Amino acid sequence: MVSIKIFVFNSFAVNSFVLYDETRECIVIDPGCHSDAEKLLLSTFIDDHKLKPVAVINTHFHVDHILGNHFVCSRYGLKPTGHANGSMFWRTAREFGSVFNLEIDEIAQTEIFVGEGDLITFGTSELEVRYTPGHADGSICLINHAQKFIIAGDVLFYGSIGRTDLPTGNFDTLMESIQTRLFVLDDEFVVYPGHGPKTSIGFERMNNPFIQ
Repeated sequence: MVSIKIFVFNSFAVNSFVLYDETRECIVIDPGCHSDAEKLLLSTFIDDHKLKPVAVINTHFHVDHILGNHFVCSRYGLKPTGHANGSMFWRTAREFGSVFNLEIDEIAQTEIFVGEGDLITFGTSELEVRYTPGHADGSICLINHAQKFIIAGDVLFYGSIGRTDLPTGNFDTLMESIQTRLFVLDDEFVVYPGHGPKTSIGFERMNNPFIQ
């Protein structure tokens, strides 16, 4: 069974996740840890729970979601994993970061790429990759069918959706991603977004003002 630990990191309040199961293997998703205190908080949790990180996954490569990539990858000997269509964002992360007063010392180069329908495995658990552009090229959602949950990045939020006014954002594309990749799932699926509280497919299907 997958356990989910959520951290809220950096000035953009990014939800960063550690997913692990009974084998103690874990994956780190969207490590937004920026300050030394945030990095210590994340590494202490992993070390105290005797977890073995086997992958760093980015739902997309916007700078607020990749601030901790270099730290986590260096500490645990990993390379970031994400969708190739978003590579422009990590390559230009310093430039984007400067706009938002975020300094990035080191950028971990993404060398492992996943796409629609791929499976990310750790321990005895797996996540299905669904390609969900619209907020940003290269956005993916990660779906665990056994426990019915979604790590949704900045695609779908509680009562809202990802912004589409940043480079490669497109409202119609985002709506298509939500309708054809997420809303085909059962109402019971819990949605863990990249910012803010969790929600569910059923709640958003009925209440999200952008969907009606």
